[in-house]
Amino acid sequence: MVQDMKPYKFLVFAFGLIAFIFLCCTNPEASSQSREAPALLQKPNPAPFKDFLGINAFEWNFLQNPADPNNGSAIFEPKMALIRSFGGVRHYLDWTKIEPQKGTYTFNPTANGGWNLDVIYQRCKVAGMDVLVCLKTCPEWLLATYPPNERDNENIPMPYGADKKLPSSYLDQARAGFQLAARYGSTKVDTTLLTVSRKPRWTNDPVNSAKTGLGLIKYIECDNERDKWWKGDKARQTAAEYAANLSAFYDGNLGKLGKAVGVKTADPGIKVVMAGLASPDVHYVQEMINWCKEHRGYKKDGRINLCFDVINYHLYANDHLSHSDKQGKVGVAPELSEAAQVADAFVALGEKYKLDVWVTESGYDINDKSPQRAIAIGEKNATITQADWTIRTALLYARHGIRKNFFYMLYDDNLQSPTQYASSGFVNNDLSRRPVINYISQVKNLMGEYHYSRTISNAPLVDIYEHVNKKIYVLTVPEQQGQTKAYTLAIPHCKKAVVHRLNASGLMMASQPVIVNNGQLKVEVSETPTFIEPLNN
Repeated sequence: MVQDMKPYKFLVFAFGLIAFIFLCCTNPEASSQSREAPALLQKPNPAPFKDFLGINAFEWNFLQNPADPNNGSAIFEPKMALIRSFGGVRHYLDWTKIEPQKGTYTFNPTANGGWNLDVIYQRCKVAGMDVLVCLKTCPEWLLATYPPNERDNENIPMPYGADKKLPSSYLDQARAGFQLAARYGSTKVDTTLLTVSRKPRWTNDPVNSAKTGLGLIKYIECDNERDKWWKGDKARQTAAEYAANLSAFYDGNLGKLGKAVGVKTADPGIKVVMAGLASPDVHYVQEMINWCKEHRGYKKDGRINLCFDVINYHLYANDHLSHSDKQGKVGVAPELSEAAQVADAFVALGEKYKLDVWVTESGYDINDKSPQRAIAIGEKNATITQADWTIRTALLYARHGIRKNFFYMLYDDNLQSPTQYASSGFVNNDLSRRPVINYISQVKNLMGEYHYSRTISNAPLVDIYEHVNKKIYVLTVPEQQGQTKAYTLAIPHCKKAVVHRLNASGLMMASQPVIVNNGQLKVEVSETPTFIEPLNN
């Protein structure tokens, strides 16, 4: 997601889920009742819970020291400490950073900005955090092929006048994908295929060097939101056009585009993630699959030879389904939105074609004029509600079979702006922590390695997470009215437990040892998730 399209994001879900939309619009009680599909029917999810606690970020969120803003070569440790709170990072990487001139690549330092990408990815690997590199936007030398009034860095990544339906039109971007994967993937390639710039920007400036097989990146995303209808034909791709784009980026259109072309050509082990869809329409992905069937054929095992390894979409939960014009006016709790039904539809498609499904953008604003805002509830201000709904979003996606989730985003674009997504940050500009990042850190520390097992109650929601021989119960009232409910949790063969409650103002949960009487524990459950950890006797 880039900020200049955000005012239009309220148009999402213009396609698909017609029956569900009709049901919600004709049911006057739908806005006050959980719309989440029956959780008791959900399957175990093998993904560790930390995979649902990812964040979207830029390179300067790692490197830029406020006291030395022109130095982009070293990690600024206070920023890295904040990023370590999360389970993973989706890195927005502008194509121009690594290819400022056609056919010449820079990584450390980048010619544009002087950023050290090597150290970012290395530190994330050391921290045990997967990085999804989202290679996006068009470099200036590509935009120069367009008439001046048609130049937008979010244009379709091909020269002006090229045929959007042909994989060969996307050769330049596919070559950049090869260079990126050759450097940061785990496979060493012939260094004669690497075209790294040796030119310093100024006297004594560090010079790039060719490197391959660094083993730092496992996932690369081909652009961002290619269904950009709000920017017209110069920026929007149909499913078939984007599939042609992906086929070039994936493996050089089955190797037809040349030697050093495509991510898989450099490293077959890297997973190529399709661009997150602004409008999460399963039909768009199905049309991409149909294109692959026609133009790429089948593998030896009988499966369609797809040009992507992960299905990806974006979803920001708000009240737009209650309005005929589909313009969101306020954010809503994830369980009261269409998030569960959309996830189920995508996961069903993924299971059919043996593909994981990710959500790479979700979140809430805190500006009180934003149509994507979290609301104050009782004594909780908007920042606390943002924190509650964020954790509940992660829990929902684990419950419904999504394999990774990334929140938007680390810092605000502009806290004072009422534009949706401008105030959705987790950290203030002075690097102070908001409640939402404290919640993320606390949950990651408690159960980051645990995986969703099953749900044993819908009212309240009671999820069971497991890791090795341990369990954690997560209890939540899936509403947004400040409700609490008394609940008796059955914990067989257990005499003691610890009740963990989230702490908005610190790094540690409030944890209380309790006695379990006859395998039952009475607990007060609220709209802020509560975590109960049985102790081995």
